[in-house]
This record gives sequence, C-alpha cells and structure tokens, in this order.
Amino acid sequence: CVVSVTNVPPSQSTIRPGYPVPVNTNNPGVRKAARFGVYRYNNSSNDLFLFKESQIKKAMVQIVRGLKYMLHVEIKRTVCEKRDHCSLDSCHFQREKNLQRMLRCYFEVWIQPWTHTVHIPVAHC
Repeated sequence: CVVSVTNVPPSQSTIRPGYPVPVNTNNPGVRKAARFGVYRYNNSSNDLFLFKESQIKKAMVQIVRGLKYMLHVEIKRTVCEKRDHCSLDSCHFQREKNLQRMLRCYFEVWIQPWTHTVHIPVAHC
C-alpha cells in the first residue's frame, strides 16, 4: 500500500515548539497519525488479517521539525485478509468471537508535511 501524507492539517498556533500538549482525539491530524501507526503495525505483524484503529484513547502532539504525535490507540482485527486488501476504510471489525482480537498500542508518529515524510520511531502493541 502507498499511503499519502498530504492533507495533514497545520498545527494550532497556540502550541509552543518543543512542548508536548494534549490534543483532541477526533482531530484529523491525530486520526491520520493513528492510521499510519496501524499501517506500521500491520506491515510488521504475522497476522493473516489486517488490524484497524477502533479507539484513540489519548493523544499528544509536539512541534519538532514537523508534528510528532504520541498516541494511545486500541486496534482490532478486521475481516480483511492482508493479501486481499489495501484500504482499511472498507474493512469491518471481526464479528466471529474466536477471531476477535483487540490490542492496546502506543505509537509515535512524526509527520513533516512539507517533505511528505512520515517516520514512526515507536510502535508498541
């Protein structure tokens, strides 16, 4: 899958560089960063199925040569198999009890919109 970095919203001007501050978990930039974390998890997991973010529990952002998001995210197994799907938007969560799985993850996602780069130095689930 090729993931686009464009359309990352600009940071709020009230945030001072260098200081991590809480940010709303519904913020579009937070949601996009969480998706990048999920892509990183899916690329490194041996699971047959793709996982998708189910809930962003806590989010912080820090301005350091871009936006560094620190996210606590719950992810769940979907019905989509890795080999068949690229877009998580159309993937629904597993309904079968024995296939359901939820993980609590911590992602650090560093986005530099002007260079269209994303680095994910930390992805722990």
